[in-house]
Amino acid sequence: MKSYNFWIIALLFAVTSCTIDKTDYEAEIGSEVPENIEFKEATSLTRGNYKISIEALNGTFYKGYNELHFKIINTQNSQELTTATVTFLPIISNADGSKSSCPHEYNVLYDSANKYYNGYSVFTGESTTTASWKLYISFTADNQKYEINKDVTVEKQSNKNLNMTAFAGNDGEQYVIALISPQKPTVSENSLVAGVYKYNKPTTPAGTFPDPSQFSYSKVVGYTLKLDPRMPEPSMGNHSSPNNKDLTQGDDGLYHGVVNYTMTGNWTLNFIMMNQNGLIVKGTIVPTDHTPGVEGVKSELYIDTLF
Repeated sequence: MKSYNFWIIALLFAVTSCTIDKTDYEAEIGSEVPENIEFKEATSLTRGNYKISIEALNGTFYKGYNELHFKIINTQNSQELTTATVTFLPIISNADGSKSSCPHEYNVLYDSANKYYNGYSVFTGESTTTASWKLYISFTADNQKYEINKDVTVEKQSNKNLNMTAFAGNDGEQYVIALISPQKPTVSENSLVAGVYKYNKPTTPAGTFPDPSQFSYSKVVGYTLKLDPRMPEPSMGNHSSPNNKDLTQGDDGLYHGVVNYTMTGNWTLNFIMMNQNGLIVKGTIVPTDHTPGVEGVKSELYIDTLF
C-alpha cells in the first residue's frame, strides 16, 4: 500500500497547520487581498478527436478549494459533448514514490444551464521539485471510452481567506477543511462557506493504477463547526467579535455560517468540529481573557485569515 499512502503527506500538513508559529503580523497588515472572479482555461488535454478544457478561477490551480469547469469539444466539428460519462482523479506523486490524492469530484456531471461539466478539487499541496500533480480523466464518446492524463502545476494560494487544513480526528479518521468564501471579506458580518471532507480508507486491495477506490473522499455529513474568530496578534489581545454563527451543512453539501470581522487585519478562525452525536472530533476551547501584548492562544483546529 506504499503507493497509496496519502496520509504521510496529510499528517505533515496537519502538524504544520496545528502548530503555533511566530508570525510577523505587522508585515502582513496592509497586504493586498486578491480576488478572482473570472474562470479561464487552466489546462487542456486532447485524445483522438476530442479536446478537454478545464477552467478554474484566474486560469490557475491553487492549493485549497478549486471549482472546476470541464468542456469537451469534438475538434472535427466544434460540437460540445454534453452526454458523456466523465471521471476526474487528481494524483500527487512524491520523491519517495508514494502517490496520493485530495478531496475531489470523481464523477463529474454536466450542468445544462451553464453548459459545462461541474467539479472541484481541493489540492492539499503546492507543486514542488519533489511533489508533482497529474490529472487522470476518462470520458465516453460514440460508445468508446477515452482515458487521458496530464501533469499540471498547483500554485501557492496567496489569499489567506481561502486557506485550508488537513488533520487526523480523535476518531482516527482523516479530514480536510477548505475555506471557499468570502474571497474578499468586509468589516461586517460575512457569510462563511467551507468544504469539509473525509478520506475513505480503502476496504479492498488496490487494483490497476490509478484505482479510484484507493483515493476516495466524501463530504462529511451532519457535522457542526463551532466557530470562535479571534485577532491573535499581541497588539489585538486575542479579542473576538459578536454575532458569529457556527457552520452547519447546507443542501449543497458545503458548510455555511457567519463570521463577523469588526476590523481589518489578521484573524484566526478557531474551530471545534463535532459529529452528528455531538462528540468532539477535533478542536479545543479558546481562552476568553483579553491579553494585550501576548499572542493569542489558538484552538488545536484553526485556519488563519487576513484582509
